[in-house]
Amino acid sequence: MTKSKTSKTEVKSFDYDVIIIGTGPGGEGAAMNLAKRQKKVAIIERYHQVGGGCTHWGTIPSKALRQSVSRLIEYNSNPLFNQNDQVKQLTFQDILSHASSVIRKQVNLRSGFYNRNRVEHIFGEASFIDAHTIRVLHPDGSVEKISAKQIVIATGSRPYQPDNIDFNHSRVYDSDSILSLKHAPRHIIIYGAGVIGSEYASIFRGLGVKVDLINTRERLLSFLDTEMSDSLSYHLWNNGVVIRHGEEIERVEATDDAVVVHLKSGKKMRADCLLFANGRTGNTADLNLTAAGLKADSRGQLKVNDCYQTDVDNIYAVGDVIGYPSLASAAFDQGRIAALAMVDSTSKAKLIVDIPTGIYTIPEISSVGKTEQELTAAKIPYEVGRAQFKHLARAQISNNLVGSLKILFHRETKEILGIHCFGENAAEIIHIGQAIMQQKNGGNTIEYFVETTFNYPTMAEAFRVAALNGLNRLF
Repeated sequence: MTKSKTSKTEVKSFDYDVIIIGTGPGGEGAAMNLAKRQKKVAIIERYHQVGGGCTHWGTIPSKALRQSVSRLIEYNSNPLFNQNDQVKQLTFQDILSHASSVIRKQVNLRSGFYNRNRVEHIFGEASFIDAHTIRVLHPDGSVEKISAKQIVIATGSRPYQPDNIDFNHSRVYDSDSILSLKHAPRHIIIYGAGVIGSEYASIFRGLGVKVDLINTRERLLSFLDTEMSDSLSYHLWNNGVVIRHGEEIERVEATDDAVVVHLKSGKKMRADCLLFANGRTGNTADLNLTAAGLKADSRGQLKVNDCYQTDVDNIYAVGDVIGYPSLASAAFDQGRIAALAMVDSTSKAKLIVDIPTGIYTIPEISSVGKTEQELTAAKIPYEVGRAQFKHLARAQISNNLVGSLKILFHRETKEILGIHCFGENAAEIIHIGQAIMQQKNGGNTIEYFVETTFNYPTMAEAFRVAALNGLNRLF
């Protein structure tokens, strides 16, 4: 006779109510919510500081780098400061110091959250022994076994590294290792024109580095509204970035002083270094998932239901390790929602449908809701309202004239269906429109922006201008 599973009446003792693997936004969201509900929580982190990839290698450092470069461009283009045509120059190493400062502040802040909420930190490499038990390999080589009634996998993702490229070479980088760049390149090849590749193309070009951006697809960021994608392509091109669409790497030659990239089309390109930014993989390879009854897909990602529960009832997964939308903002909410489901099986909490997207190129791009292409395919009768930043007094004052705001709305009901913004502070501006889109009972209409008084001069005034433009197109 086979041994039966633990019966409902049998009580098993666990070290913790919940163990969370990973201290990025997803793990933090789950830990804070569970701790507020008096759960005994432990969080495991393999790096020597909390924060996960978001804080140390991804979102925070790249956005800090982008901010420094954006201010440099603004300084050099402003005649008030640049009166003698003496262009100020900075290297990648110069701007890294600002990023490092921000990372330190974020680590201190997040460590404080865990301490105040009495969430136990455990530093080490986690792997499953069974669905309730975790083996932790500590940095000093010692091993600890801990157990919990429920477990959250929030291990994030890492850059994809194909086997035929030597990432140990001093001239070859991925989006994590680029932060350890020691030399000042004059020319960089970026392979992969997704969000990360496009952001770093803006950063390096803003520093005066020659940039070749290799796109494996036919257009940049094809998930965006076409006008926004085209605006970014034009702006990068206008600033000297060479974009090669529909290309794939065949092989890479790396020497002591250069890299040569051979493309499948037969082209060859030479530069000081290569940044490979084509795809990411879920961090599940070292978790021994099979011991817990789980299996990741070919991209290292886990399948979950609407409550972020995996195929094993007591194990949940949130953040990049489950794939789309792979946003730090969404990961935090996923952790929060998973925590609610863990303490209340009847919880109806769900991630919002219209998640805003922020892309920190120079200038920024931000979108929420449907694109023109999606609305056209669905045969929804929509109209467009536009505002050009160059016509706004605030943009003229700050000399940020590049960009526009576009509002898509239903011709008959005037319901706002999508908002797309290209320009400085786009990721901030979008939230005004997002807030109105979330209104119920007829509160979501483009007329709100006409009937509301905005501060003047502000960038937010673009919503009023775009609304008037759109309503004037109706007949």
